[in-house]
Amino acid sequence: MADSKLDLLQGTLDVMVLQTLAVLGPQHGYGIARRIEQVSGEEVLLNQGTIYASLVRMQQRGWICAEWGSSDNNRKAKFYSITRSGTNQLATDVAYWQRLSKVMSRVLSIAREAHTDA
Repeated sequence: MADSKLDLLQGTLDVMVLQTLAVLGPQHGYGIARRIEQVSGEEVLLNQGTIYASLVRMQQRGWICAEWGSSDNNRKAKFYSITRSGTNQLATDVAYWQRLSKVMSRVLSIAREAHTDA
């Protein structure tokens, strides 16, 4: 396992947040961040500034909405939900990342083949 955590590419966190909300339903910011960390195998660590900047940006774009509620420990918390626009954006982003992943796999495979043939 690598010693350093992964740096996220531009737009990657938004996809992770939208996917988390699509699967789990309404969540508060801390819960979203912890879930992403767990699913990533602790390869991605999110600080509060990073996750909340993403949430604000996505709320401004209409991809998520928020309402106040109570967390599991009865504290006041803002719960975020994915909107129809967010669901559409998630589908677009998933298709893009799947396509990019296939391209990268092909390119890296070619590089390995060329290296082993030399």
